[in-house]
Amino acid sequence: MRTDQQDSIQELDVRDVDGEPFGHIMDALDDIGESEALRLVNSFEPVPLYGVLTENGYEYDADQVADEEWHVTIRPE
Repeated sequence: MRTDQQDSIQELDVRDVDGEPFGHIMDALDDIGESEALRLVNSFEPVPLYGVLTENGYEYDADQVADEEWHVTIRPE
């Protein structure tokens, strides 16, 4: 996984999204550039998302930062 510090990071907190956040996540990913990243903030580790990210040319790093808070930083490969 890449850890370039020069990347601009956009943040998307989906903990309060009513319903399925998948569409919000994919829309946010459509809006980031090649040298940007998206930090997804979620209340659980979004394991089902990882396969979709890989299939669509993204890499990711996941960190649990609190009991019910995960940060997943997603970048284009």
